[in-house]
Amino acid sequence: MSGTAPFSEPFARFDELLQRAKAIAPAILPEPTAFALGTVSDDGQPAVRIILLKGADELGFVFYTNFESRKGRELLAHPKAAMCFHWQSLVRQVRVEGVTSPVSTEEADAYFASRERGSQIGAWASEQSRTIARAGDLEARIRDAEARFEGKPVTRPPYWSGFRLVPSRIEFWRGMPSRLHERDMYTREGDGWRKEVRYP
Repeated sequence: MSGTAPFSEPFARFDELLQRAKAIAPAILPEPTAFALGTVSDDGQPAVRIILLKGADELGFVFYTNFESRKGRELLAHPKAAMCFHWQSLVRQVRVEGVTSPVSTEEADAYFASRERGSQIGAWASEQSRTIARAGDLEARIRDAEARFEGKPVTRPPYWSGFRLVPSRIEFWRGMPSRLHERDMYTREGDGWRKEVRYP
């Protein structure tokens, strides 16, 4: 079964699920915004890790990272990426595929300013994804960053920012008995979506 859907439809469905996930007790679902992010290296090797969603609307899905980390370097070189949200308590999953691009300087500055100070210091101290050469190096870098910003706001490092994934596909999965799961696939077509109901 297939048909067309307005541009806003999959985003509204995603937001409704996310709000339901956020309403679940933290003891059951401590990180409702967590998702798996898939990227690819220069030699075609995929990599997946769990990170946190920081924004979602009709412009796309936003997350932040160190641009010099593995995922940052891979996304800057190969912008296509995939996301997977799995809320086991809701028996729901959402898969998103699309192309990423860096967020604006203003967006990155505003989000960085909202982070707690320890995380801001950590962004300066951590050479993310690189090898720690000697025990105590990270702690020393933390002390250096704390001294640098003592008594003043912590500014955003130039290598720390965010990405926005603009989706070309969004799939909603609902777990059902006997593994006869429900799957609705939205594929971008112009100003709207082609919606298909797929076999489990």
